[in-house]
Amino acid sequence: MGLKKVEDRPTPSAVYNLCVASSLASTAACPILIGYDSAFFGTSVALTSFKNEFGADNVASNSAWLVSCYQLGALAGSLLALPCAFYFGRRWGLLASALVFTLGAGIMLAADGERGFAPIYAGRVIAGLGIGAASNLTPLYISEIAPPAIRGQLVGMYEIGWQIGGLIGFWINYGVSEQLAVSHKQWLIPFAVQLIPGGLFAIGIPFFIKESPRWLISRGRRDEAIKNLCYLRKLEYNDPYLVQEVNDIDLQVENDRTAVGPGFFAPIRHLFSRGYLFRRMLTTAGLFCLQNGTGINAINYYSPTIFRSIGVTGGNTSLFTTGLFGVVKTVASLIWAFLLIDHLGRTKLLMIGSAGCSVSMFIVGGYIAIGKPQNKTTSSLDSGGVAAIFFLYLWTTFYAITWNGTPWVVNAEAFPGSVRQVTQCLAASSNWLWNFAIARATPTMFEQMGAGGYGVYIFFACFTVMSIPYVFFLLPETKNVPLEEMDRLFLDPHPWSANKRVLAALRRERADRADPNNKEELLFDPHASAQQKTQPRQDFVEDV
Repeated sequence: MGLKKVEDRPTPSAVYNLCVASSLASTAACPILIGYDSAFFGTSVALTSFKNEFGADNVASNSAWLVSCYQLGALAGSLLALPCAFYFGRRWGLLASALVFTLGAGIMLAADGERGFAPIYAGRVIAGLGIGAASNLTPLYISEIAPPAIRGQLVGMYEIGWQIGGLIGFWINYGVSEQLAVSHKQWLIPFAVQLIPGGLFAIGIPFFIKESPRWLISRGRRDEAIKNLCYLRKLEYNDPYLVQEVNDIDLQVENDRTAVGPGFFAPIRHLFSRGYLFRRMLTTAGLFCLQNGTGINAINYYSPTIFRSIGVTGGNTSLFTTGLFGVVKTVASLIWAFLLIDHLGRTKLLMIGSAGCSVSMFIVGGYIAIGKPQNKTTSSLDSGGVAAIFFLYLWTTFYAITWNGTPWVVNAEAFPGSVRQVTQCLAASSNWLWNFAIARATPTMFEQMGAGGYGVYIFFACFTVMSIPYVFFLLPETKNVPLEEMDRLFLDPHPWSANKRVLAALRRERADRADPNNKEELLFDPHASAQQKTQPRQDFVEDV
């Protein structure tokens, strides 16, 4: 697949194949949809044609709710995805999500000056339901089918899809503003473009996505799970690599059943009654609060307002500057996914990003407070304004190569299978909750936090600084640690150095298992039940 790999064990080259890539490509439409909405909607409501049709004052008074009702729908959808994933699996849950989103996107197209905002409100809530559920299921599915050595990169591709969607959204609005006359069609086209990735998402799932082998084994469909895993890894059922992977999954599922028990509510009770898991969930889900506290969704949804606060004037100039913001973010995200996430690691990236983002935001806020670009009478940027634009783009670069996708990677891989569906649901819900809070509050913040809104930038900078000790003292590095060993990692009393100790212990254990005098592994039958081939491990801690 062309990705540099850091393998936890010898891995056949066949494991890195187009089957995993096609599954990834089919799910990529989900983040494209999320990214597209974050970019197109704020710039669409800023179009003159939209304001003319619905009334500029009406748009201004409703903009915060028009933006944030989508996040409310997504918050509900991320919660509803939990029973869907448990009872119906990842594949059919994703298909239902795609169909619901497409319905909502279609309803939005009924809006006009006569009907008012009602179709947009209804359509955005329904589309949000679908995309919220998909945002829960997509990283979960990718993390369960990805080979460990490139798991971070593949989950990271979720974020790349997000940035591609955002890039399209920014430039679609710039294109219609440049090429089309001010009319109903001008603002409607960006709304209609949502149907393209939505339709591709729905069509691709039945053809290219195989159900997660982990979910199938947890539901007692072991033969089907082995068949799907053979397809995904392009290996025979008796290949030693695949045998060990099935063995690891079996062990985990059996221990999950022993530790948690059967039924939909069992993992929920287990998560909330086990202090060590509950604390881990709070730590990893809290990353989304810190992520939104950088100011990313204020910039995504209100980018014309952001650039005007720095002194960029003129509708098309503002849209062009916003489009360049999308380009920088997309390029930096590609660097993050292919060069950084599985090599530099998660925690180092987050702390480096926090330092760079906070310094950049302090400088932009300082310029607005001292230079007062909101009072200038010329349309050209002075040297301070040019510097502020540079540091905003520098902020974008630091954010995109660090905080943009890393919280999704950490949450997708940090929990045992017994509670992963629940924790992924809560992670996605945390994302949408804080996304909603920022989207709803940003217009008010710009009105009330200092002349020109300089206090908004200082607020985000201070919030970002707080994330550095949070990550260092609470979050262990998850790079290269198998999903089945995350309990061991997070129970280490020193998170800042736990990764090295856990990986060293795993290497020693695998060396012991590879001892030719150890005959137990040679007797393994990949079609035997988990009970026949092993007893549940006893190294799971009930509480600490």
